[in-house]
Amino acid sequence: METKKVWFVIERTNYGENNNGYSISKTADTVEQATRYKVHLDALNDRKHRTYFLASDSETIMNTVVSNHNKSVENGSYYEKHPEIERPDF
Repeated sequence: METKKVWFVIERTNYGENNNGYSISKTADTVEQATRYKVHLDALNDRKHRTYFLASDSETIMNTVVSNHNKSVENGSYYEKHPEIERPDF
């Protein structure tokens, strides 16, 4: 059985120095979809004490990071962003 990967857009409300409230504002199946939700919620946000961030389980996050890194190495963009690292010749 495959575990479904889910991304959350978390709303953080700060009512004081040590008084934070958290709630799930949106759920998404992909990081791209979650990012779009976050961007739109940030744009609509009219309160200084409210912020949004993305969250998921660690396996989903690491799989996304590794997959994106591997794609950047494969298409060469990693080496363009990191000229100090020599591109291997295969």
